[in-house]
Amino acid sequence: MSNKQRGLGRGLEALMGSVPTADQFRKPVGYINKEIAGARPVSEADILRIPMDLIEANPFQPRSNFDPDALDELAASIRALGLIQPITVRRIASGNYQIISGERRFRACRLAGMTMIPAYVREASDQGMLEMAIVENIQRQDLDPIEVALSFQRLIDECSLTQEQMADRVGKKRATVTNALRLLKLPVKVQHDLKVGLISPGHAKALLGIEDPVLQVRLCDMVITQRLSVRELEDLVRRCKSGEVPKVPVKKPEEPLPEHYNRLLSRVGKFFAQDISLKRNASGKGSMTIRFASDNEVDAFLRALEEAGI
Repeated sequence: MSNKQRGLGRGLEALMGSVPTADQFRKPVGYINKEIAGARPVSEADILRIPMDLIEANPFQPRSNFDPDALDELAASIRALGLIQPITVRRIASGNYQIISGERRFRACRLAGMTMIPAYVREASDQGMLEMAIVENIQRQDLDPIEVALSFQRLIDECSLTQEQMADRVGKKRATVTNALRLLKLPVKVQHDLKVGLISPGHAKALLGIEDPVLQVRLCDMVITQRLSVRELEDLVRRCKSGEVPKVPVKKPEEPLPEHYNRLLSRVGKFFAQDISLKRNASGKGSMTIRFASDNEVDAFLRALEEAGI
């Protein structure tokens, strides 16, 4: 089975035909509404955006050689998509920060021209507090699937917990933990699309049924550009794994939104950092989805409605 999957990437054009790229929908990931370094984070699980010039390399870094071509490739990905996985640092006596893990990502961010970098700040001497903070972070309801998976991975790497112990700590089934960690095996582009909501966890789970990363990205592009459902993607995955030429569902383009809908999106969107999606069919029925990054955004929107007497 694994040999068949490894061979899928070589004949994609013949197998699937030409697939339009979804890069136009991908925007750099930003870590917003977080304190800039200068004050302590609220908890050790918080992500801060720290100036690059305040961060020092770890003198005990066992890895001394970094492949320059691989760094250039990672830097290009970061320019396009942002840094998906923050680095981990600790505060030192000088007031600067020292890298605990993620030096390769740090070097790539520097190559990409970034001046700020998202980072976890931890007290290296207080393992118990770190563990509690990460567990508390996992229990939050506003984390995206990649953030949850990264939190699980941090417990494994930094707190020396097994998956079984971690499942007990966070009150989850072990299978839930295992499935979450598998998401980190997906290509960076697919992780990005899941993180920002271009695809759903169900789509990501279906893509894990194929090992070929090139094919995973191509199928992910199809989900975005063709607006495929999870069931339609699962059918494509089955066909690809069997070597069958899949018939790609071609959906009609969406009707352009009336002008007053665009005004609505513009007025509501200024209160929220993340994109608002609005779908409408020819008969006028549809839905609007608002994603918010914090309670502050919802509070600001509510105050505006109340002040307008709505």
